[in-house]
Amino acid sequence: MPAVTYELIKKSKESRARLGVLHTPHGDVATPVFMPVGTQATVKAMSPRELEEIGSRIILSNTYHLYLRPGHELIKQAGGLHKFMAWDGPILTDSGGFQVFSLGDLRKITEEGVEFRSHIDGSKHLFTPERVMEIEMALGPDIAMAFDECVEYPTTYEYAKRSMERTSRWAERCLKAHNKEEQALFGIVQGSMFKDLREQSARDLIPMDFPGYAIGGLSVGEEKPLMYEVLDYTVPLLPENKPRYLMGVGSPDCLIEGVILGIDMFDCVLPTRIARNGTVFTKSGKLVIRNAKYKHDFTPLDPSCDCYTCRTFSRAYIRHLFNVDEILGLRLTTTHNLYYLLHLMKLVQLAIKEDTLFELREEFYRNYLSDGL
Repeated sequence: MPAVTYELIKKSKESRARLGVLHTPHGDVATPVFMPVGTQATVKAMSPRELEEIGSRIILSNTYHLYLRPGHELIKQAGGLHKFMAWDGPILTDSGGFQVFSLGDLRKITEEGVEFRSHIDGSKHLFTPERVMEIEMALGPDIAMAFDECVEYPTTYEYAKRSMERTSRWAERCLKAHNKEEQALFGIVQGSMFKDLREQSARDLIPMDFPGYAIGGLSVGEEKPLMYEVLDYTVPLLPENKPRYLMGVGSPDCLIEGVILGIDMFDCVLPTRIARNGTVFTKSGKLVIRNAKYKHDFTPLDPSCDCYTCRTFSRAYIRHLFNVDEILGLRLTTTHNLYYLLHLMKLVQLAIKEDTLFELREEFYRNYLSDGL
């Protein structure tokens, strides 16, 4: 039996949304789920205990960054990522493909793999499917992602086709190289915005029988309606008895739409990144706490939220913290943003259970104004 399995609990009567449970070596995860991103073995500004307190069950780390610093061998010596970062819940590691391919002129792609220069010191490295599997097995997450190529948008059909076919060949090499029984390896469907390439990618990967499948190459600059269109025809291609993971997507509206289209797992740096700049999610939309109008505002960030930040502090106080560069400010906004998304996914789960997902969606859009407060 695979190290990670998916149990389908309920299918929505309204859409492709579904309730499920991801069974992993480090515990079960109710789906649909949002995974906070701990790129460098830490979710920025959050301790493991705080993540657990706000309801996080699974987090993501990044192979590229951990390979460069502190090195996968050191993490292996520490007993793997779980012990190294003192997180006892499930962990998923990205293969580092997105980071490598975002290096632009600092990398060169061949059939063998990707030769790249470190963004830190310019040193030269080579990522092959086999090397990435070696690194991810040393890191020891519950879920490792296959090495793929995430192409930029827009791209030509010809390049997208070559890239997709290479990703399929790399997936086979990843499978052959991966031999850690207590770790699941997920495949990644590519093909840019071209329907026939997405279909071909799925046809290539499904016979390989990965225990889970991700949809990569989205949220790379395309408009949201195009992303939803790609998901609409790609998700039905994937096995119903396995988890479906949309990589790099985490805005509240995209989470709801992704669930409706059949996605089970999401991740994104968005909530923590914007939090550090003083932007938070609220029921009414995004709020930029640095704005002068909050100087005398003694209400919570979001009066409808019951996270620690909103139960305890005012907008005026948090604005003050940002204005004087106190680290507590970004810790409080990060706590709130992650709680907001994790709580939203609990509401989504309940709505699927009660067949009221479209009512939840309607209420969300009625309240969530793009311009914020």
